[in-house]
Amino acid sequence: MNLVPLMTWPIMTLSIILVVLSVILGLFILLHKARGGGMSDLFGGGMSTSMGGTSVAERNLDRLTVIVGLLWFATIVGLLVLYRIGG
Repeated sequence: MNLVPLMTWPIMTLSIILVVLSVILGLFILLHKARGGGMSDLFGGGMSTSMGGTSVAERNLDRLTVIVGLLWFATIVGLLVLYRIGG
């Protein structure tokens, strides 16, 4: 019977990266401006007016959120592969 330790160094490294990316992704999502039409409208948050265009900072935040989201997904796939092959 071949026993492989559950937490090898690649799995531990990717797990730490996943936790850091999860926190960063959550913060980036919370920084986005509410656009209306969502859950906030149910509780009276739909009274705000939209300014039409988006600022450069908001576009950059959108790009960063997508990049961090893709890295987060790639880390999960990497962990899945490592667990499948045994670390």
